[in-house]
Amino acid sequence: MKALVWIAFAGIVASLASALVAMMRGDSSSGDARRSKRMARALTVRIGLSVLLFLALLLSHWMGWIQPTGLPLR
Repeated sequence: MKALVWIAFAGIVASLASALVAMMRGDSSSGDARRSKRMARALTVRIGLSVLLFLALLLSHWMGWIQPTGLPLR
């Protein structure tokens, strides 16, 4: 499960970095529409990966594969 979380987290960060590169790229020859489309696609992938990771964590907790390890209640 830890590997899945780290892989998903790396994908989320990579997608965010891709959107940042698309946003910061200043060449006007490619056009604003193409740049906006690439940035929107990267952010959509990031949101999809985030939701998928959250659902995978909920399912894993429900199935008993992971346990909470917070502070003990008194």
